[in-house]
Amino acid sequence: MNRNADMQDQNPTYANPQQSPSSVEAEAAAAAEQADQAAAQVNELEALKAQNADLAEQFLRAKAEVENIRRRTEEEVSKVRKFAVEGFAESLLPVLDSLEAGLAVQEASVQQIREGAEATLKQLQSALSRNKVVAIAPAAGEKFDPHQHQAISMVPADQEANTVVAVLQKGYVIAERVLRPALVTVAAPK
Repeated sequence: MNRNADMQDQNPTYANPQQSPSSVEAEAAAAAEQADQAAAQVNELEALKAQNADLAEQFLRAKAEVENIRRRTEEEVSKVRKFAVEGFAESLLPVLDSLEAGLAVQEASVQQIREGAEATLKQLQSALSRNKVVAIAPAAGEKFDPHQHQAISMVPADQEANTVVAVLQKGYVIAERVLRPALVTVAAPK
């Protein structure tokens, strides 16, 4: 084959010598448009890759921040528990001091011992009150509450059934949570 024939096979302009110049320009314009579209798609792809990398980095930072917050919260809860017990114990130290001082007195009268015991009881009640420990001591005739009372026995009484007759031992709540239910006797049904 000759050289012109090879060029005609490779170049579309030579492949069809009867093509008009306007059709060649149209094909060139279409090819240029396709090239522009391909370039735009490549640019869009690159922008999406960059955005994806940015979002992945933001995700990792947010995940690390959540983990740090979780760890700090656990540490704070642990400290609160530790120091809550410490505060409660600190409020009981004056009671301990009073008891030790009372026992150190060798020659005390019954009246002095009673006064010392009453003062110590007030200190203890004050310490419990500061730490939100409240006594459960239902009055006679109060309706039995199984959430705060523990019935030891049912006794015949001249009052409505399922009401408290007597408190054998006070109960206690701390911040609305029962530490120990009050031990009570309850009126039996008639």
